Amino acid sequence: MTPLALNLYTDLIEPLGHTARENNDEFCHSYAQMINKFSQQFGVEYCEANGAINWKKLVEFNSSAGRWSQ
Repeated sequence: MTPLALNLYTDLIEPLGHTARENNDEFCHSYAQMINKFSQQFGVEYCEANGAINWKKLVEFNSSAGRWSQ
């Protein structure tokens, strides 16, 4: 590597990689929280006490136009 290319890497590219990793870790944490939240909400709304999906309720919801359960 030429000195200019080495400086470009150490001065610019390498720090960008660290910043990208930090942002990616933060994104992954936030994404996992939302998946957990949505999974919990789905379980409350569309699962039986034993964890089985109540397919009738889910299909009824999916087939209803404009009616959202709160």
